[in-house]
Amino acid sequence: MMGNTAMTDQMPERIRAEKILPRGMDWKAWAAVATCIVPLAATAAGALAQAPVQPSQAAPVGEQFDPETVRQRQAEQKRPRREVQVNLGIIDNYLGYYQLEAYRVFKVTRQDDHLFIQLTGEETVQLFPESPTKFFYKTVPAQISFNADAQGRATGLVLHQNGFDWPAPRIEQAQAQLLEEAFAKRLKGDAPMPGSETALRQQIVAFAQGHPDFDSMTPQLAAVTRPQVAKIEREFALIGPLQSLSFRGVGFSGWDIYEAKFANGINICRILLTPDGKISGLRFEWGP
Repeated sequence: MMGNTAMTDQMPERIRAEKILPRGMDWKAWAAVATCIVPLAATAAGALAQAPVQPSQAAPVGEQFDPETVRQRQAEQKRPRREVQVNLGIIDNYLGYYQLEAYRVFKVTRQDDHLFIQLTGEETVQLFPESPTKFFYKTVPAQISFNADAQGRATGLVLHQNGFDWPAPRIEQAQAQLLEEAFAKRLKGDAPMPGSETALRQQIVAFAQGHPDFDSMTPQLAAVTRPQVAKIEREFALIGPLQSLSFRGVGFSGWDIYEAKFANGINICRILLTPDGKISGLRFEWGP
């Protein structure tokens, strides 16, 4: 998810014990820099999930990533929420599966009179209604709203988090099962996504020069990375030139994990690509 920077409480990627570091390596995250966009780990201090390939259609693309608009949405998403009562028949219209990105799916279920949601690889978490169509998490500053057809059946949901809207269209259970199996196979296979090493290596060089390649990132990731470029450049200046980059494995949330050795230290890097090769998640964890 997700470090010691201002981005930490916005991180949706759960790190926890992903690919435990070698014994004897006394890691101290003295300058962890999180530049990742993906939605919601309700079990983490921040949030969890992976960035969708497409932005929400609720607003024009340019407006979606305008810095001031993002700040306003963040403030709205972090405000206190008040639970209201809703018709249980409405809740039933929301039950089902919603695809967030290439592999991961939201599963919405009902237990007694309560609505629950689970993202692939994460725990099931209760949602609380603030209106008949919008629900909120109590574990993280994020909300879920449902889009419905004329009969009231949900056609998709939108995750509101980190100042962005993350759309997830409804899919059938059979398709959701195939996606779950593909995700499990990726974790078990423990092989990097095609192109992730090249993309990471190029970004490390670009960040060190103070000119990251925003065109190779999703708009969401680029939007949250821009304000952090100067800080990341300073960290790379301290750690020195890149000497080697080696694949360490696939993390719990499907991110590729690499160990980068520099002249003055070691860095654990996490990277996530969309099916078309765009970088949707990028995280650097600094060590001695």
